[in-house]
Amino acid sequence: MHLSKLQPILEQELHSAEQGIHTPVMLWGPPGVGKSRIVAELAQQHDTPMIDLRLSQIEPSDLRGIPYRRGEGVEWAIPNMLPNEERHGNKGILFLDEINAAPPSVSAAAYQLILDRRLGDYKVPPGWAIFAAGNRQGDRGVSHVMPTPLANRFTHYEIEVNLDDWVSWAMREGINENVIGFLRFRPELLFEFDQAENPIAFPSPRTWEFADRALQKFSDNPDALSAALEACVGEAAGVEFMAYLQHLERLPDIDAILQGQTVEIPNEVDLQYAVASALTRRAKKYDVEKPADRLSLENILNFATRFPQREIGVMLVSDLHRILEGELFKLEGFTHWAEETAGLMVD
Repeated sequence: MHLSKLQPILEQELHSAEQGIHTPVMLWGPPGVGKSRIVAELAQQHDTPMIDLRLSQIEPSDLRGIPYRRGEGVEWAIPNMLPNEERHGNKGILFLDEINAAPPSVSAAAYQLILDRRLGDYKVPPGWAIFAAGNRQGDRGVSHVMPTPLANRFTHYEIEVNLDDWVSWAMREGINENVIGFLRFRPELLFEFDQAENPIAFPSPRTWEFADRALQKFSDNPDALSAALEACVGEAAGVEFMAYLQHLERLPDIDAILQGQTVEIPNEVDLQYAVASALTRRAKKYDVEKPADRLSLENILNFATRFPQREIGVMLVSDLHRILEGELFKLEGFTHWAEETAGLMVD
C-alpha cells in the first residue's frame, strides 16, 4: 500500500483509540521505505506524544518490569517507558518498532500488551494507539518468524515505495531539487535492493535523504561528493547521480524562464526533468496574491506547455498543484496549459 493511502487509515486508527475501537496495526516493508517516519509524522501532525520502543534492543524485563518483595508477596515495578496518563497524557502512540527482530522471549512479553492492552498490573491508557513495524523475512534484515498468536493480534499493511508520495514528502522537507529531478528521470532508483547480493549501501527513500545531506556538505568538493554519494546510495546509483549533477552545467537559465524570456528547452530528457524540478523549487517561495510572484508562476505554466516530453509538463503542473493547491486554478496560464494538454490527458 502506498503511504498516501495508508496515512488516512493510521489517522483513523489513532482517533479510534479514544472511542475504544482501535485495532493494533502492523506495518511491513523493506528497510528504508519510511515505516518509522510515517508514524513519527502522524504523531507530529496531530501534536500527539509517541513512545518508540525498539523491541530488538530490550529485554523481557524492560516490558514486564522488575519484581520486588512487598510484605509476604512479590509485585512488579512498572517501567517508566510505558505510556502513563500522568507523565505522557491521555492519548498518544505506542510504537513497537523492529518487532519481528525481537527475540521470542520479548515477543512473548508483548502478546498481552498488544491484544489485551495490559501487562500484569499495567494497563495501556485508553486513548493510546498501538502501531508496530518490521522488515519482511526476505529483506535480509535481522528477523524472526512472527508467531501466529502475535500476528493474529494485528491488522497488517505492507508498504510499497511510490515516487509521487516520496516527491510530496521531499518537497515539504526541502530536499535538493537535483535529487528530486534525478529520481523523476530515473524513478526505478528510488528503491533498488538486490536480495541476492545483499548490498551494504543501496538506493532507498532513507538513503536518498542521506544523499541530500551529502550535497549540502560536499558540493564544493567533487571528489568527496562522489565518494559520499556512493557511500549513501551504492556505487552504481552514486556514479549515475554524480554524472547527472555534472550534466547540469548545461541547464537553461531558470531566472530567464521566470521572467518570461524565450528560453530554449534542452533536448536531453534528464535536463528537462532537472528544469521542471528547479522551477518547482522556486514556485514554493511564491504567493499567488503578489503581482510579481503571480507573473513568475504564469511564466512557469507557459513554459510547461513547451516541453517536447509532454508528460514532463504534466508532472510540473502536478507539482505546482501540490504546492499551490486551489490557488493554481486562479492563474490564467493554467487554463491555457489545460487546453494545450487536454489531448494528452485524455490519452
